[in-house]
Amino acid sequence: MTSINFTLLAQNGEYDYVEQAYLCALSIRASNPNSKIALISNDTVSQKQKKVFDDIVTIPWDDQAANSFWKVENRWKIYHATPYDRTIVLDTDMLVLDDISHWWDFLQKKKVFFTTKTITYRGTPLTSVHYRKAFRNHNLPDLYSGFHYFEKSEEAHEFYKWLEIVMNNWELFYGQFAGGKYFQKYPSVDVSAAIVTRILGCEDKITSPTSYPYFVHMKTHAQDWKMLITDRWQDKVGVYLDRDLNLKIGNYKQRGIFHYTEKDFVDDKIIKIYENYLGL
Repeated sequence: MTSINFTLLAQNGEYDYVEQAYLCALSIRASNPNSKIALISNDTVSQKQKKVFDDIVTIPWDDQAANSFWKVENRWKIYHATPYDRTIVLDTDMLVLDDISHWWDFLQKKKVFFTTKTITYRGTPLTSVHYRKAFRNHNLPDLYSGFHYFEKSEEAHEFYKWLEIVMNNWELFYGQFAGGKYFQKYPSVDVSAAIVTRILGCEDKITSPTSYPYFVHMKTHAQDWKMLITDRWQDKVGVYLDRDLNLKIGNYKQRGIFHYTEKDFVDDKIIKIYENYLGL
């Protein structure tokens, strides 16, 4: 099985992102066992958690997210901190459910890649613009940083240098490229990466019309439910994970990468199922 490099950045605050990263790493070990996994974090990592990571790296330079709720301000540093020359970067609140070796083969032909493919838990293309109004209003590239890839190269270095500039001056750039009615009042890697892509004019190079890579995006308003009386998708549909790691949401088996988004999805029961499967 192909060896894939993964990099996760986790910084605790209101939520335990290190625990999320641990569960994500468990899912990678189960589905892509020959992979290498790096964790970038300044937080305490338990001895049990350390066992699933090949590399643990501190966040370099000063902590730009020290007083941040969402803890995204350091994410431009991933390029500089990862020990891998080629890597997939995942959000921590994701599960890798399948062997994605063929995705890795595809990605290695790229210098930088961001997925534009997201689907609902039913497997249908995500069409809701509820969370993407600024993108649509300003015709920004519809990128998702939750799954992206880079090879350390001149092209990737330039992209991440611009990402640093935009994220460190986000109010200025958002005002210019994504202002008006849907101006976002906090920094976002998705919006920042879309602006960088617009500045560099590189959308065709860093995206693809292929149906993969993709992920299941579980944000509530993305599911196209006709009647929505809750902001929590877990209140709307059941979650079933068996001991063979088959994950069903409602009656739909999940495939590929699952972006659960809600922090309390992670609990001792789910972690234990993964640990038992891996013999940990």
